[in-house]
Amino acid sequence: MKLTLALAQISTRLGDVRANLEKHLVLANEARQSGADLILFPELSLTGYVLQDLAATVAVSSKFDTQLFDPLREVSRYLDLVVGFVEEDRRRRFYIASAYLSKGEVVFVHRKVYLPTYGLFDEGRFFASGNSIRAFETRFGRVGMLICEDFWHISPPYLLWLDGAELFLFSSASPGRGISTDSRLASSTWVTEVNRAYARLFTTFVAHANRVGFEDGLNFWGGSTVFDPDGGLLIQAPDFDENLALCELDLNQIRRTRARLPLLRDEKPELLLQELGRILHER
Repeated sequence: MKLTLALAQISTRLGDVRANLEKHLVLANEARQSGADLILFPELSLTGYVLQDLAATVAVSSKFDTQLFDPLREVSRYLDLVVGFVEEDRRRRFYIASAYLSKGEVVFVHRKVYLPTYGLFDEGRFFASGNSIRAFETRFGRVGMLICEDFWHISPPYLLWLDGAELFLFSSASPGRGISTDSRLASSTWVTEVNRAYARLFTTFVAHANRVGFEDGLNFWGGSTVFDPDGGLLIQAPDFDENLALCELDLNQIRRTRARLPLLRDEKPELLLQELGRILHER
């Protein structure tokens, strides 16, 4: 089975949901015309990142908001989408979230679990933390979604792997930080290598869409990538520039790689549960 995936590496307008939605619709149509089956947008792609007190203003319910989600549902009749937004629950808590849409429906919503509050990050002041890491079924197989800091911790990808995900969809709004020995920023090199490691360790496809542009003094570096289950780089979008990058995934490669490297077969989650219980008890 083949899947043509589009990475929508975009710059967003802070707080301007209508303008960001229009960009999503244009790029989704362009991706569809280019043969894409699925388009992946960055973290908070519909709202911008440095929201702070704007979070409540742009927050919506993915189930009940029609003004924002009806146009996206309509587009999803022709290709699947992953979009980033601020979700509001019934108790008026706000979450950084990613929604997967397909065939006119919101199939799944992931709420960001790890909210960084160090360095230049202050997400914990304005957002609630998600409390679930789960894979879900799509027409391409079982998929898992994570948002930025989520995949800087090894446990969420590991849980998705155990839960059957064969395609990881990562989205981020990662600002550039640090210098390295090559021409790229240290943060971009680090994230790229971590994603490659996940592809190899979990013998799965890892797709990552990161945003670009400037916002409140932050410069987002882009560099979106897709790695195959052997850790091979299928595509890398340029640093710093908006880009719609398409690549074809041969989903049968998962079977070939896992036949050669039966890491999942030999995994011992019951041992993990046992030792986590011991570690937590000893604390």
